[in-house]
Amino acid sequence: MIETLLSPLFPWYTFFTILSFCFGACIGSFLNVCIYRIPRDLSVVAPRSFCPHCSKPIPWYHNIPIATYLMLGGKSKCCKKGIKFRYVLVEILTAVLFLLIWLKFDNQPGSRIFALAPITDWRLVPVYWLIVSGLILGTFVDFEHLIIPDRVTIGGIISGLIISVTLPNLHAESNRLAALAFSMLGAIVGGGILWGLGLLGKLIFRKEAMGFGDVKLLAGLGAFLGTKAVLFNVLVSSFVGSVAGISFVLAKCRKMRDRIPYGPYIALAAVIWILWGSSIWDAYMNLLFPLELPGGPDLLPQNTSIYIN
Repeated sequence: MIETLLSPLFPWYTFFTILSFCFGACIGSFLNVCIYRIPRDLSVVAPRSFCPHCSKPIPWYHNIPIATYLMLGGKSKCCKKGIKFRYVLVEILTAVLFLLIWLKFDNQPGSRIFALAPITDWRLVPVYWLIVSGLILGTFVDFEHLIIPDRVTIGGIISGLIISVTLPNLHAESNRLAALAFSMLGAIVGGGILWGLGLLGKLIFRKEAMGFGDVKLLAGLGAFLGTKAVLFNVLVSSFVGSVAGISFVLAKCRKMRDRIPYGPYIALAAVIWILWGSSIWDAYMNLLFPLELPGGPDLLPQNTSIYIN
């Protein structure tokens, strides 16, 4: 019944498409609260939203995601001081990612808009929403405070293990114990690789080269997405982080010995994997085992099944 309602041929699909964007914007608004309050050890529940400049409560009609920023011209209504662009950026970013994740879903196999990697189980949609929400929270806290909250990292590890058992299809498995094993292996490999790289960097540069928050973040992603995603993440995040770091130094925005947050690049690589990971993996495997070549299919064992884990 649910699969029928969510089919792209059913009118409700359009409604859910619009709803996913609006829901993402609302979650983005809550993430802004978390980004501001968690590093300051403030409750994310109470008090109600307030102006960061004058601390006056913000009425609900001035707290509408995206729209409020545009209507008020980027200024606080109570004290006329500027609202950080980060607030609307987080709301738009969350809304767009929620929408793209929703567009990945179709209960029929086949291509998706923007070449998104397809998923046919609607239950994976809220799981990926949860992952990107944590990544956005961790990214913007890391940018501002050079830390990644334990609520994101340790919470991600625990959530990944629990959800893997309750929804084994997250690891393309039907057996719960097998899915849990994949989740635990992903967490161990994810945390172990970055811990090892950090230890090596410390020996070479005589200083901390990797924050332990980054280690826990990749372990959490491994628990959710598996070992293939971890290996992909290390390669992509290292490359993007190196390019960004060199660019900052050349532009004289930072010095060589300045600490640069690595968490945002882990998050970027994870988002790429969630949106296009299985397609990238399949393309890579086709390069290694070109099935169109004579004898190509014989290169793989008869019962080999290539899937994303």
